[in-house]
Amino acid sequence: MTKKNIFIILFVSLSLFSFLLFILIKKRMDEKIISGVLETKKERIFDKYSFENLKQIDFKGSEIKFYKLIKEEENYFSYAFFFADDFGGRISGLANLPKKTNSPVIVMFRGYINREVYQMGMGSKNTAEFFAQNGFLTLAPDFLGYGDSDTASNDPLEERFKTYTTALSLLSSIKNLNRALSEINSDISSNTQSVGIWGHSNGGHIALSVLAISGKKYPTVLWAPVSKPFPYSILYYTDEFDDHGKYLRKIVSDFEKEYDVEKFSPPNYYPWIQSPIELHQGGRDDAVPQRWSDLLYEDLKSLGEDVDYYTYPSEDHNFANGSWTAVVSRSFSFFQKQLY
Repeated sequence: MTKKNIFIILFVSLSLFSFLLFILIKKRMDEKIISGVLETKKERIFDKYSFENLKQIDFKGSEIKFYKLIKEEENYFSYAFFFADDFGGRISGLANLPKKTNSPVIVMFRGYINREVYQMGMGSKNTAEFFAQNGFLTLAPDFLGYGDSDTASNDPLEERFKTYTTALSLLSSIKNLNRALSEINSDISSNTQSVGIWGHSNGGHIALSVLAISGKKYPTVLWAPVSKPFPYSILYYTDEFDDHGKYLRKIVSDFEKEYDVEKFSPPNYYPWIQSPIELHQGGRDDAVPQRWSDLLYEDLKSLGEDVDYYTYPSEDHNFANGSWTAVVSRSFSFFQKQLY
């Protein structure tokens, strides 16, 4: 074999080796880039739930469907209903429909209840029925994972954030309420321009978040609301868990490594609130300390918000020590003044 042939063979071999090496390196780099992109997307899935991003969304709402008569009383019906979350999922709820036309609407946000014992409307049922008996149409969503709703997210934080999108979607769906009512009873209608919010405990947290994100005027009554910053507002309750909060603290810790928690904390956005608020708090509440509501009242007043505050020194979290009638009557008077 001549030197020339040897040189050609070596050149071709070296070129082929270099080409194969280039292909291998490029493939590895592409895999890393794709992996990095996918990992970034996975890590940033919660960005859409920040208050600033949610505020930019025009929630379209959905049709409301009354699908089951629960009971009929002298002056109102109770119906189960469905609506859809703009971020995905079908949610059930309990509605109380006064037997009259042009009823103002109150959307009811309950506090935390264990799924194992939850029944539709639990946490707001008695208050909602009082309002309905007195001429207000009430809508109480079960939220994802409860009642006849679709399954909730496996991630506890996303499940929490989706309560905001569920609440905002329901409020945006009220424009379709009369069409749904006409399908079950032509003698019942609502005033879809006259809408208020009632929230208790964690439902108060949802209400405050919705008021800030929407920036709309929804006259609101809060009973012992959870009003502390995120994530303290959930970590505070971890001593009640079987594992004393170990799992949730790990999730929150991982979240804080990737996200600025201040963008998900309602108190930072209270200046966006444009609604009159009536606040009620028990002095012996072992779930929401009175100092939380004291501070909430002070913060809202310092922002120039329209807020009234009532305290009940001997009352517990559910106002079950004798003051419930006074609390619900004051709440009714507030809504009567604001919504009629």
